[in-house]
Amino acid sequence: MTLVILAAGMGSRFGGLKQIEPVGPEGEFIIDYSIYDAIEAGFTKVVFVIKEENYQIFKETIGNRIAGKIEVEYVFQKNDIVPPTVEVPSERKKPLGTAHALYCAKEKINEPFAIITADDFYGREPFFLLKESLEKGETSVIGYHIGNTLTENGQVKRGVCILKDDNLDRILESKVERKDGKILGEPLNGESSYEMEEDHPVSMLMYGLQPDLLTYLEKDMTRYFQQENLDLSTCEYLLPDVLTDYVKAMKKEMKLIPTTAKWQGVTYASDLENLKEYIKGLIDKGEYPRNLY
Repeated sequence: MTLVILAAGMGSRFGGLKQIEPVGPEGEFIIDYSIYDAIEAGFTKVVFVIKEENYQIFKETIGNRIAGKIEVEYVFQKNDIVPPTVEVPSERKKPLGTAHALYCAKEKINEPFAIITADDFYGREPFFLLKESLEKGETSVIGYHIGNTLTENGQVKRGVCILKDDNLDRILESKVERKDGKILGEPLNGESSYEMEEDHPVSMLMYGLQPDLLTYLEKDMTRYFQQENLDLSTCEYLLPDVLTDYVKAMKKEMKLIPTTAKWQGVTYASDLENLKEYIKGLIDKGEYPRNLY
């Protein structure tokens, strides 16, 4: 099985390339822990989706550390990697979104795969849950308790799982924050704001997916970028939106797999020390070796 890691985004709120900010005692990045957990769960290949200008630093750091532990592929997310009918303004520098990142990696994926981001610490259990789901041929999303994914340092974006008859109906991209003891969501699509309970499921962009999604992307990307009034200088082709449409169009079910794992990440620079302390605590408990590799 393959693990796809989206690592092309610069951390604007964090103030740098947070994917390669050391968080472990031996200089490990967040990605190191994700790959370590994926290998433990039985994944055999990792595909990094990165910016071309970051290739050398990725290869010299994480690439060298995992050499011989798992098969490695590198893919560049470029705005000119689009279907022939799509034309993106040359002045646009910002990546086109998470679904476009996966599109850029499609030639390297021929098997069931999981997809995650480089700047999220997911915990070990979800990798084993995804492995079991992929072996069953399912399309799935790991659902974290929203209360386990918030930072005390500000508002964050989350893929809030909207349920219908206890089944996953769609994923609503929202800005979320804890305010005055309440967890409030503000949808990015303009829908009304709402309140959530601590255990409401959210996606942290951790999916188990099947290869036919990549064929679907080819057609759907053309549809998306040919929409009227679409601002090609700012729009983002996002994976949660694509998956919502994909499962309905293909008459599939997206299984929501709950986890009580605690998410940790670096949205803001002030989150960094909290993450380092959290990882140190896991090492002290013996859940990770001091030196991963």
